[in-house]
Amino acid sequence: MDRRDLKIVFMGTPEFAGTNLKALICGGYNVVLCLCQPDKPVGRKHILTAPPVKVIAQENGIEVFQPDTLKTEEAFAKISSYDADLIVTAAYGKILPKAVLDLPKYGCINCHGSLLPARRGSAPVQRAILEGDKVTGITFMKMDVGMDTGDIIDKIEVEIDPDEHTESLMNRLAEASAAKLPEIIDSWVEGKLETIKQDDSLATACPPIRPEEGEFTWDQDALDIHNRVRALSAWPGAFVMSGENKLKVLDSTVVSDDDQLIPEDLKDVLPGVVVRAKGENLIVKCGKGFLKIKELQQPGGKRLNARDCAHNFTVGKQIM
Repeated sequence: MDRRDLKIVFMGTPEFAGTNLKALICGGYNVVLCLCQPDKPVGRKHILTAPPVKVIAQENGIEVFQPDTLKTEEAFAKISSYDADLIVTAAYGKILPKAVLDLPKYGCINCHGSLLPARRGSAPVQRAILEGDKVTGITFMKMDVGMDTGDIIDKIEVEIDPDEHTESLMNRLAEASAAKLPEIIDSWVEGKLETIKQDDSLATACPPIRPEEGEFTWDQDALDIHNRVRALSAWPGAFVMSGENKLKVLDSTVVSDDDQLIPEDLKDVLPGVVVRAKGENLIVKCGKGFLKIKELQQPGGKRLNARDCAHNFTVGKQIM
C-alpha cells in the first residue's frame, strides 16, 4: 500500500507524542485527524496553552479534535466519519473504548514508553527513574480495552544514564519510537508482523505521579534521593521540608563515601548536615552516602546553581 493511501487517525498529547506525529508526517502518511487533550493553563499566569500535538497538527494542516472523553456519541461519530485504516496512539492520556478500537481496518497501535508488561500506566518514564531502573524502552502494542494490556508487536531497549532526568530520557525514547514507527506500520499493514501476548504475571502498575511524592528526608539513601530528584525535577520537583519551609533540589549526583571531597571528620555526621560548601560543591550527608546538590531552589527564592549559592551554607550545620 502506498503510504499516502493509508488513512491514519493519530492520538497523543505531549512532546513524546509530537515526535511520533512528525515521523508520520515526514514519512508521507495520510494523517487525517489528530486527537489530543484539551488546552490547559500553564505557568503562574495560567496562560491557556495548546499541547504539542495540536501545534504540530495545525502547522501541517491536519484537523484537531480535543474531546474531554471518547465515551460519547459525538466523539465516536467524529472519529468514525474519517473511515481510518489505522489508529496510532502515543501518550494520549485516555483509554479508547472498544467501539473506537474496532473502527479501523488495521486496528490500533500504541507506542508505550516502557518494556511491557513492566510499567503499565501513565507515568512509566518517571517511575523507571524513580525506582532506579537501568534499562527501559519502547513497546509497540496492538491496543485492547485494558490499560496497556494488548499484544506486543515489537520492543526497543534504551539504557538509562545514572544521572539522566525524565525530560532527557523521554526525548530519547520519543526519538527511538519515531525512528522505528514507520517500519512498524508498513510491516503491520502488509501482515508481516506477529504479536506476542503479555505475561500478566510479570506486569507492574505505573500510576500517575502525585504531588506529595516529591518529598524526601535526609535520612534516606543518597541514591534514592537522587533518583527522586531526576525523576520529578520537571514536576512536582523533589523537596525536603523543615517546618513550613520547602527546599527544592532540582539537580544532583551521588558522591561516594571515599570521595576526596568528603572531609574525614565529617563522614559520620547526622543526615542533612553540609559537609562541603565551596565553589560548585554543595554536598550533604544522607542516611547512606552523600548527595551533591547541583541546582536548588530555596524557600521564596529562584532556581540557583550550586556554584552561585554554595557559599551561603555552613559546613557542619544542617542545610535547613
